[in-house]
Amino acid sequence: MAKKKITEIIEEITTDFLAENGLELYNSEFVKEGKDWFLRVYIDKIPQGDEEEYVCTDDCEKVSRFLSAELDRIDPIEQNYYLEVSSPGMDRVLITEKHFERFAGHIVDINLYKAVDGRKAYQGELVGLIDDKIIIKDEKDNQIEFPKEQVSKTRLAVIF
Repeated sequence: MAKKKITEIIEEITTDFLAENGLELYNSEFVKEGKDWFLRVYIDKIPQGDEEEYVCTDDCEKVSRFLSAELDRIDPIEQNYYLEVSSPGMDRVLITEKHFERFAGHIVDINLYKAVDGRKAYQGELVGLIDDKIIIKDEKDNQIEFPKEQVSKTRLAVIF
């Protein structure tokens, strides 16, 4: 079974359960590391107003139990694997358009595949993902655009 298919199945079987519990699927991946396979499911709280809420271990445990039972019932994965359910973290990677919309105005760290102006890492306030370009404002309020295909990762910056 193809990796993409498994992540689609995860989305299908979790959507209603997560919504009932005030959660949403942030991302999922089915990857091989060494000799072992891992099904990683990242969940997040559904945003309620301006107050940011975070996933707790009880949320992860509840989703893990539900998902484990559902996966045992429908048995879509042939090989042995480890199921991991967690939060995407404070320094979460932004992947989808929805992520870029939600976190516009937040400070992000951008890593590039190839250096631009001698740098492969940038930090700034996320303006958004517009026309397949990730746009940030630097500390001097200058807008900088990066074609999405040149960006290896965009993460929320953790600033204390």
